[in-house]
Amino acid sequence: MCGRYASSRDPGDLVVEFEIDAGNVRETVQEVEANYNVAPTDPVLAVVERKDRENPDEVVRKLTTVKWGLVPSWAKDTTIGSRLINARMETVAEKPAFRKAFASRRCILPADGYYEWYETDQITKGKPVKQPYFIHPSDGGVLAMAGLYEIWRDKTVPDPEKDEAWLWTCTVLTTTATDDLGRIHDRMPLLVEKERYDAWLDPRRSDPDDLLGLLVPAAPGRLEAYPVSKAVSSVKNNGRHLIDPLPLDGADPADAVVEVKEEPTLF
Repeated sequence: MCGRYASSRDPGDLVVEFEIDAGNVRETVQEVEANYNVAPTDPVLAVVERKDRENPDEVVRKLTTVKWGLVPSWAKDTTIGSRLINARMETVAEKPAFRKAFASRRCILPADGYYEWYETDQITKGKPVKQPYFIHPSDGGVLAMAGLYEIWRDKTVPDPEKDEAWLWTCTVLTTTATDDLGRIHDRMPLLVEKERYDAWLDPRRSDPDDLLGLLVPAAPGRLEAYPVSKAVSSVKNNGRHLIDPLPLDGADPADAVVEVKEEPTLF
């Protein structure tokens, strides 16, 4: 998976989609606006389950806000987060940065779709021109990406009771892309099917093989991809126009009005 995705769903719609008690939606969720060019370290919405403080045998499902780019609890500072936006399915249960979160802090990251960059045969300044594609559910539904979240203690804040003393971050799990999408990029996000939401989010489940068995790449035909404007390649650009298909003649308005100087890092 590449380093960008789109997330524009209203929190109220996600409460319904993921069967969340509206009373458990944190106020900070309202701070996350529709974002058609989500980049590493941006705030994003996540669906999580936490053990109830008064009854540890019960879990509570919440919609909350986290930053994209996982910061392990043992990290000395938060800079590592920008490098940990993806976790490979093949190694997530063993990697020190992810294994604790994989065991008990799993989440779902709702998205409209994600972007990948395909190297074309066109050469500019000695380098292949990269064409961005938007990949999304063909039925227009929510893309439920499998993720992990972590909670990092900011020791510069003396009072642990304050919200700013704790940083919530996340990462997206990825796998080998299916044949129909592999021509664009060799990795893709893992998805959580609706009937497996409960099992994936439950923090009381920790068997690695059991958990990995819950995740699947998208079924053939479930996702579709189409080329979009190169304007998405710059984090300075945002708006729904970024997910609009290119016109039939293939002309990209960004070629005329936007000088793209920044390309996303592939992970």
